[in-house]
Amino acid sequence: MNNPTTLEDSKPEQIEWKQLWSLAALYGSIVIGWIAYHNYQPKLLTQFNFTEFSFALILAQSIILVITPPIAGRIGDRFRFKSGHRIPIISSGISFAAMIFMAVAFTLLGNPGEIFKWVLPVLIVLWLISMSIFTSPALSTLELFTPIDKLPRAMAVLTIVANLIYSLEPVIVDLIDYLGAPITFICGGVVVFVSGYALKKNSLSLFSSQSQRPRAEIRFDTQRSNYLYIFFMGAALGLTTTLLFNYFPDLLQANLGHIISWEGKWLLVGILVVTAVLSLPASDFINRIGVYKSFWWSFLINSLTLIGLFGISSGWVTLLLLLIYTISFTLLSISSLPLAIEKANYYEKVFCVGIFFSGVALPDGMVEIIQAMNG
Repeated sequence: MNNPTTLEDSKPEQIEWKQLWSLAALYGSIVIGWIAYHNYQPKLLTQFNFTEFSFALILAQSIILVITPPIAGRIGDRFRFKSGHRIPIISSGISFAAMIFMAVAFTLLGNPGEIFKWVLPVLIVLWLISMSIFTSPALSTLELFTPIDKLPRAMAVLTIVANLIYSLEPVIVDLIDYLGAPITFICGGVVVFVSGYALKKNSLSLFSSQSQRPRAEIRFDTQRSNYLYIFFMGAALGLTTTLLFNYFPDLLQANLGHIISWEGKWLLVGILVVTAVLSLPASDFINRIGVYKSFWWSFLINSLTLIGLFGISSGWVTLLLLLIYTISFTLLSISSLPLAIEKANYYEKVFCVGIFFSGVALPDGMVEIIQAMNG
């Protein structure tokens, strides 16, 4: 029986840096989009007297972010074998997201009346769906631009981009507050569309010119994808990330206030910057010992460190545990997705990446739901 092949089947022997930086730019635009969303969603609900729907939107957001990535991944795999690559589902999602950005912007510019303002919650839900549709398929292209043994280095680049942008969140929030919601959503639509177009153009040029470049031999996987294992890896990363962003600022300010005079949010910024700085050396370390050992050791150390951070109030002990946490968090961030890609069957690569990001989204969704119920 012949194995079906796609235009993606020839793998690079070196990292395709042009494509990787296009993916990093798209990933950066996604992060900025989420920062803008979290900043403006409660403000828009208050402005248009939809505060009674805030819990329903948070619940919808959590459900969408958990169930949409695997669905998008399954569609992406179908496109791999129907069209030769997964680019169509990525392009469709990006175009849809950019359109929703613009629709929200012009809705706000038009100062909608009592009837038309009901379009806004629908647009918010559609925006959530559109962002989820292309995120997993887009990030799954990491394995197309990178040989398997260099996946940690490529993942380190994405980690640097994301963490540096998150570290600039206070500045970004001030900037989007200055620009206002309509201009912010217009800019968001343009940035997502342009970065998505660059990824599409560079990726298609890679497929069209593959015969001119040396390639490594492709091995068709016979392993079965371990969905639960892949979901667990995503949930492990999602849990530590959720705790970092939601609870660390108050925790660190309380425990380190007599040692470091920084506010909790700036301590969080410091962690993200250090993580970005450590990412490339960490990727070299992961390449030496392997992604499997890196993931499990960093997960174990990170879990024990979290227990210590939330159970011990001593300032100096907290400082030591914070250093260990930052290192283990860096290793976990870089090793988890490459390991998930390695553990995915050839025929389900995009689907399994979707399962991974479903796991990443679950802890944050649960925390937001609990906070909304208690708030």
